[in-house]
Amino acid sequence: MLESEHLDAVLLNSQHNFAWLTGGGSNGVDLSRPNGVASLLVTRLGRRFILANVIELERMLEEEVSEGDFEPVEYSWQAEKAAPEIVFEKAGLLLEKGARIGSDVVINPETPVVEKRVAPCRYQLTINELERFRAFGRDAGAALRQVIPKLNPGETESQIAEKMRHELGEHGILSVVTLVAADERISKFRHPVPTQNRWRKTLLTVTCAKRHGLIASLSRLICIGEVPDELKKKTEAAAYVNAVMLNATRPGATGSEVYQAAAMAYAEIGFADEINRHHQGGATGYLTREWVAHPKSAECVHANQAFAWNPSITGTKVEETCVTAESGVEVITASPDFPQIANVIDGREYLSPGILTV
Repeated sequence: MLESEHLDAVLLNSQHNFAWLTGGGSNGVDLSRPNGVASLLVTRLGRRFILANVIELERMLEEEVSEGDFEPVEYSWQAEKAAPEIVFEKAGLLLEKGARIGSDVVINPETPVVEKRVAPCRYQLTINELERFRAFGRDAGAALRQVIPKLNPGETESQIAEKMRHELGEHGILSVVTLVAADERISKFRHPVPTQNRWRKTLLTVTCAKRHGLIASLSRLICIGEVPDELKKKTEAAAYVNAVMLNATRPGATGSEVYQAAAMAYAEIGFADEINRHHQGGATGYLTREWVAHPKSAECVHANQAFAWNPSITGTKVEETCVTAESGVEVITASPDFPQIANVIDGREYLSPGILTV
């Protein structure tokens, strides 16, 4: 990437890029901001530095990165507050005079922002990342299943959300997006931020879960007593769309091709307009969605890439996270002892989460 952009080095400060390049480390303190408290400098010749102020560097070296992997560069916190460009200036001193440096965040008008060029470097997961993702996905799926017996009818969506976050936290997982909808709110809103609405019959729980930088998304439907016929029908239809999308997620396919496969599936089962009511998901990894599939998506599916598809029909939703291989997709977030809906597409069986009756 540096060669193609005619850059001598790139400065990475975003929390997702820090986690990616350090194998799961974190430069985050203020999670309300995308920027971190330490930066990484990677040169075209292969040198790697970590730059941080005196408050942060010791902890970074002890807990987040290895000094053997990144050469440390420290500066005073006073200098950072007085001159926000201190990191860029320090980076320049590490390189030859006149070196061209890019950045994943805006620094000044002269420094090219190359986040869009850095992003594809993250798409194909390494063997280590795949192992971490599979273990993390299993834990996320287990956490959403384990919390269900701890939920009680009559609790508010906000109380349920807090229990979800706690259960995920027991597995070392942070829920960066937590959505909960009870009963009529499932049909009203595609992004149901938890409220004081109380659960009576049907419940939808959603998380974009994060551990060591990687993010997995999954949704679960729960129903007290017998599942209404309409909800069952719609969930089975959404599961069919999900299976079609999983089948279409093959190395070399474009996002637009996966989208078109979903659109045809919606139409086939009599819900053609539902694709217009919400996006269908897309590539994931170190962001909740690296890119989203749409009619003009030119992005390609790679082997060893993660995807989170989330087909929805008003009143229901199906969502899991998977990784791709030449042989097909592998769902990594399935919850143990949770109902599954099977669909066979092109001779291959795909399983989607169904509705758990409690």
